[in-house]
Amino acid sequence: MEFNQIETCINENRNDENSLCLKELDFMSISLEAEVPEALYVGMKDFISSNEDWDQSKLISSAIANFLFQNGSNDRAVTEKYLNDIFNLSGC
Repeated sequence: MEFNQIETCINENRNDENSLCLKELDFMSISLEAEVPEALYVGMKDFISSNEDWDQSKLISSAIANFLFQNGSNDRAVTEKYLNDIFNLSGC
């Protein structure tokens, strides 16, 4: 899937969900396909194998939230995900 296809899908989802409350949007997810260097893949696989509370989806979500938060995102859901992961809180 090309970047512009991902952006189009996100924009379509936003238009369809304008009537949903913010809490419902927090639970929305999209499928994402990305190529990563083999070293990152092996590291991710090893981490998930040794930490049964984590899976690929949780690890990627955490990494993206971490990146966005540290690079100036003001989105409340991003901040909440980042802080929950930092303090190992259950939830999103």
